[in-house]
Amino acid sequence: MPLTDLQVKKMTPSEQRYEVLDKDGLYIRVMPTGKRSWMFRYMISGIPRRMTLGKYPSVTLAEAREKHAHAIQDIQKGIDPGAVAKEEKSRLKAAPTVKEALDEFYERELNKKKSGKESKRILEKDVASAWKNRKVSEIKRRHIVLLLDEIEARAPIMRNRVHGALTRFFNFTAERGIIDDSPCTRIRKVSEKGRSRVLTDAEIKTLWNALAIENKAVDMYAITKLSLKVILLTGQRPGEVCGMAWDEIDGDVWNIPAERMKGNEPHRVPLTDMTKEVIEQARTYSGNSKYVFTSPRSPLYGFKKPQKAKPKDDDSPMSAHALSRAIIRHWGDMGLESERFTPHDLRRTLRTRLAELGVSDVIAERVLGHKLQGVLGIYNRHSYDVEKRQALALWETRLREILGMPEPISNVIPFEAQNG
Repeated sequence: MPLTDLQVKKMTPSEQRYEVLDKDGLYIRVMPTGKRSWMFRYMISGIPRRMTLGKYPSVTLAEAREKHAHAIQDIQKGIDPGAVAKEEKSRLKAAPTVKEALDEFYERELNKKKSGKESKRILEKDVASAWKNRKVSEIKRRHIVLLLDEIEARAPIMRNRVHGALTRFFNFTAERGIIDDSPCTRIRKVSEKGRSRVLTDAEIKTLWNALAIENKAVDMYAITKLSLKVILLTGQRPGEVCGMAWDEIDGDVWNIPAERMKGNEPHRVPLTDMTKEVIEQARTYSGNSKYVFTSPRSPLYGFKKPQKAKPKDDDSPMSAHALSRAIIRHWGDMGLESERFTPHDLRRTLRTRLAELGVSDVIAERVLGHKLQGVLGIYNRHSYDVEKRQALALWETRLREILGMPEPISNVIPFEAQNG
């Protein structure tokens, strides 16, 4: 008589392995350990064969019978179902896991891109942690959608960043022959509301006081405080400020190489007196690091005098994400009661203030390191070094007014306000 679900459920192990037939070669094997597996004995080309259909209870009696029926259909067509199953198992075993494919993705593509490290961080944090041991070929669109839903619940904008990184990752695996086609298609991004956060005069003053090294009420790393100040003073991107190297500074100019700029063009940033003072303060903490804003995790951080050289890998700059985390962690201590800001909002604040001070859009955009657009960008190759210095000097003068700091003699550079 065929087996019933209740009979299978009540099967108990004995000292010896035993098998119970269902029908037409389908049977269940019960091991002394209690493990139960569905097996199928059959003949193909006159040769007796046997194959495993799955383990119970992961594969139910009904599911085992369905697999058994498909196997019989193959036999009737002259196909050996056991050989097919073995080939498929070998193929899946040889197929790269998500973690292995991510490593290949980074080695062959991401490490050659400016945004590669950030894409790698996103994929490792939100994707590898969930799927690292799964085969790339096993990931379907439904898996991606559910993962993105989880991310969206805690960070809607990050959901889009992960979606973008995953899209390129699966396209890469398709190009490399790991999968036939990307499952990351027809998945929409969520709408993003552009940030418009600009700090007020009162907020700037409160923040500046909170970032004072001597302010122990805000227990933030000194190097973090100083790098945030430089963003506000220069308007450069957080990543560019964090990666500032000592050999990029030439007197009162900061030369950012093309490989560190988003637009892949070198950028010269005039350094005002206040900016140079902040950078000089950072020297106390950078020790013999090549970076101005050394990572607090680096063994070089905090050395007041040059120390014995450390391995190159130990020397790393402050992370732009560390700045964001520091603001979140110490928000309650800084005395700012309005909407939380991000490091990039400091850059937007400077850009807005330059407009208020009458600086033309062309010059303000060049201060930020943006390329001129259209025909202007093609034919106008002027460096704007003098104009950028004038603009940042105007901003420093205004910042001193906000902070109630005295203006040094001869610090103001005449500047004729221009309209965009």
